Amino acid sequence: MRVYQEISFEDFDAWSGAVDTKEKIIDAGKAEEFEALVEELFPNGVDATELNDFLWFDDDYIFESLGITEDDE
Repeated sequence: MRVYQEISFEDFDAWSGAVDTKEKIIDAGKAEEFEALVEELFPNGVDATELNDFLWFDDDYIFESLGITEDDE
């Protein structure tokens, strides 16, 4: 069973490798831009595991899309 709920990115409880990506996005002040990116890429919504995996395994794509560079990290 999948239960979707609407929460802010900052309230999302990431785990494992996604934690670092989440922190870098927030530290760069890009949380709202990330939410917009997720809504664009997942128009039908995303569950917690899918979002966590996206943060964990697609961090290079996310940082590039949001304009976060190593200097920002």
